[in-house]
Amino acid sequence: MADPIHQFQIQKVVDLPDVTLPGVGVVDLAITNSHIAMTLGFVLVVGFLAMVTSGAKVVPGRLQAAGESLFGMIDNLTDSIIGHEGRKYFPFIFTLFTLILVMNILGMFMTFTATSQLAVTVTFAILTFGLVLVVGFAKNGLGFFKLFWPMGAPLALRPVVGAIEFVSFLLRPVTLALRLFGNMLGGHVALKIFAGFVVSLGALAMGGGLNLLAFPVAALSLGMVVALTALEFLVAFLQAFVFAVLACIYLNDVVNLDHAH
Repeated sequence: MADPIHQFQIQKVVDLPDVTLPGVGVVDLAITNSHIAMTLGFVLVVGFLAMVTSGAKVVPGRLQAAGESLFGMIDNLTDSIIGHEGRKYFPFIFTLFTLILVMNILGMFMTFTATSQLAVTVTFAILTFGLVLVVGFAKNGLGFFKLFWPMGAPLALRPVVGAIEFVSFLLRPVTLALRLFGNMLGGHVALKIFAGFVVSLGALAMGGGLNLLAFPVAALSLGMVVALTALEFLVAFLQAFVFAVLACIYLNDVVNLDHAH
């Protein structure tokens, strides 16, 4: 358990018989710690929204005020970035934000963080990128490719700039996935390492004599754990918000393609 990477290992909680699907092969249906973390995150989001929306009052209570603030923040985000059509994409952005936020925060209380798994962050990124492609072609048709032909650049440089824009566009899901994955992984590894220092140095100092010099270092490590914990809660919110902001920016590129060009 002292291994800082141990907390990211997917482990079976309930082992179920494998199922063979035609064209797919053997599928492992076991319930893992990853399934439990994601399911719990989903249940908490749905439960929170159900409590906020049921019995809404003109003068909101604390819970309703918190829900309305969250709702208003994402509504303002989509409206300010995408424009008057932002409300159409509000449900998707709000779902992304709340699920990522809750799973990030759950990772501070559980021994497993779902968003520290690349498969989870890649799924969110692919869903976002897929929506951008669908909206881009549905709204602009083949005019979607104007995204890679910058009219503001000199004619001789447009092919070069266009190629760079095309590669940058293809890398968007990669950067979306890696940013969230890397921040959650790195933060929890750092927490685990400093927490390990507290335990090991504290145990060493209990030996007495010169070993007592380990106490100040253990206390310093404990201070780092407290500071990093506070920082991780902030990062949990910021990473969910950044993911939502970038999703809005990418949607804005295709929704307002003609205005941008």
